[in-house]
Amino acid sequence: MGLIINRNKDRAFELDLLRGVAIVMMMAMHFSWDVRYEFGLDAFAYLESDWYEVFVHPVILVLFVGISGICCSFSKNNLKRGLKLLGVALTFTVVTGFITYVMDIYCFILFNVLHMLSVSTLVYALLIFIMEKLKLSENAKTLILGLLGLYIMSLVMHIHYYDRVSTNWLLIPTGISVEGAPSVVDYMPLIPWMGVFLMGGAIGRMCYKDKKSVFSTPSPLICKIKAPLEFLGRHSLIVYLIHQPIGYGILYVIFKLLGKI
Repeated sequence: MGLIINRNKDRAFELDLLRGVAIVMMMAMHFSWDVRYEFGLDAFAYLESDWYEVFVHPVILVLFVGISGICCSFSKNNLKRGLKLLGVALTFTVVTGFITYVMDIYCFILFNVLHMLSVSTLVYALLIFIMEKLKLSENAKTLILGLLGLYIMSLVMHIHYYDRVSTNWLLIPTGISVEGAPSVVDYMPLIPWMGVFLMGGAIGRMCYKDKKSVFSTPSPLICKIKAPLEFLGRHSLIVYLIHQPIGYGILYVIFKLLGKI
């Protein structure tokens, strides 16, 4: 889920398209989850299948996170982007905390994709700032980002050794299971996902040096077909923020009318 890039004639439409595909997959997943687990209907058992957990779900997350990393190569001010997104993420935590502990509807989000993307964007901005001060070449910057991304991704194989060795909540964003931490939903830790983000940043620097699409303009028919997905991709942050409350609300009304709740 990335922040929106300013539209221009050279906009990399393929990034919007792929992010739009991920948005549709995410909305379908959340709809299925709500129906099966929130409203108790015996449907969408695919959520518990191995093929979904191993192949489909990771694709959704990699598309979101990787493309968000790529988009950093287009932005003129990743520090500003990261701070804005962090503000949205913290607001999300406050609102879901209120709903959970005051309204008794459990949906507490402490560190999800918004938090992870905001922190990763700020880390990307810091890394670029340091490397520019060191006067490293563009190729060196790209190589360092890629190697650091791979290293963070590899940590996921070993981080479980530190589960429940601490009660420090500051470790929650890393992916370490903290003793006594609250139960949360939509958890997405920095390990391995910040690694995927930084890999996306390296790919963006390699493939989008001119900040233009790497594909030629499709035919008018193809443009019309892909336009809805591109629209969703361009406005992915807004769609992410509103789709779940709207979808949940619609399902609540339907199940209420059917007498299921």
